Amino acid sequence: MSLSNQVVLITGAGGGLGGTAALALAKQGAQVILLDKSIPNLERVYDAIVNQGGLEPVMYPFDLAGATEQQYLQMADAIDQRYGALQGLLHSAAELSAYTPIAIHKTQDWGHTLNVNLNAPFLLCRVLLPLLQKSLHASIVFTSDSAARKSQAYSGAFGVSKMALEGFAKILAEELEAGEKIRVNTLVPGPVNSPLRKKAYPGEDKSKLPEMDSLAPIYCYLFDAASIGVTGQIIDAQHFTL
Repeated sequence: MSLSNQVVLITGAGGGLGGTAALALAKQGAQVILLDKSIPNLERVYDAIVNQGGLEPVMYPFDLAGATEQQYLQMADAIDQRYGALQGLLHSAAELSAYTPIAIHKTQDWGHTLNVNLNAPFLLCRVLLPLLQKSLHASIVFTSDSAARKSQAYSGAFGVSKMALEGFAKILAEELEAGEKIRVNTLVPGPVNSPLRKKAYPGEDKSKLPEMDSLAPIYCYLFDAASIGVTGQIIDAQHFTL
């Protein structure tokens, strides 16, 4: 696979799965834009990409939950001025406060989680669609959770946001399908040894889980020309073969 001349924006790029995706895509020649609210985490991934010989990435410190609509528009304008188009958008940022019964779920945690997991992907798609449409082909990938369709007890705002996100991805895929330019898919990573998994299941034996870099081939496939024509799909990494 080759992703040369592909510009891909990755949210949560300083985190576990976002950083894994950034490294994988950069290794295949992509120009990655690293978006995260943590500058130290951005710098860590930036250094890892440069050290492996990838194109120098762009770091874009950004608070998905706290940013205004105008700041989202300014980000899109900055990308437009620098690159003129965008070929990929990976929604990897995720917020999970804790597994909590609805009866005692804090309103602030509910709002913050929905802002990061659902509202931010909507805003990003809306402001970046014009840039994605400038490309001959482009890929939008959302990140869901294996428990999303189970309506699992105590999953709270996290569970609700992921169920809604899958629905949003389906709607967007259908709206864009006729244009045959932008494909929209949802990746379900499954149980992997990630920071989010550790937070959700602190007592679990992580030595039995696949490492995050096992997802690298799937990330590359979803942004490579090989996936052109594949849209509106929920791709479960546990059952997916290239």
